[in-house]
Amino acid sequence: MMKLAVIAALAGSATAFAPSPVAQTKTALNADVSGTDFSKQLGAQPPLGFFDPLGLLEDADQEEFDRLRWVELKHGRVSMLAVVGYLVTYAGVRFPGAEDIPSGFAALDAIPGMVWAQMIATWTMMEAANQDQFVGPWGTNQNGLGESPAEFKGDFRNGALDFGWDKLSAESKMRKRAIELNNGRAAQMGILGLMVHEKLGNVDNLLPPHF
Repeated sequence: MMKLAVIAALAGSATAFAPSPVAQTKTALNADVSGTDFSKQLGAQPPLGFFDPLGLLEDADQEEFDRLRWVELKHGRVSMLAVVGYLVTYAGVRFPGAEDIPSGFAALDAIPGMVWAQMIATWTMMEAANQDQFVGPWGTNQNGLGESPAEFKGDFRNGALDFGWDKLSAESKMRKRAIELNNGRAAQMGILGLMVHEKLGNVDNLLPPHF
């Protein structure tokens, strides 16, 4: 299960995560049948630029590109939470009653069954809540809420939460979306590195015990 999660995280970030190609001409690698140049899309940005080593965009259209971008964005968001969670528990912070549960992989065998049930229920509720409710559930459009106000896949404000987003210029919005993508990419590499070093037995060299 853990190996599958790692592979999924890497695949999700592959669509736009490495050096720019030498040639700038449009090919099946970076442009869809309508001529959209994927190398110019959000995410093909410094420090690494456009990257598609698995050829996922060879026959893709804009809709498929947007889906892959959402997959990358979601993996990045989960990874950011994972890095924070790893560091917090490694530092010794625990919920009441969980003081004896270790951090890292060792926690998997120490968590009681009822706690697993509570976590799965929480994950399910979070997955149901964190989506575009106007096309929910999960894009099936089985509701009568009308047209979605989402500006992009992954925009889950649902007409309620804003935090000043609508007051930003188009340029500022793109910059903030680019920042989230890069932070998510860094987090994917970060949690993978922590997992690998824990298995190697030298994570304490990176993170001194309890900081």
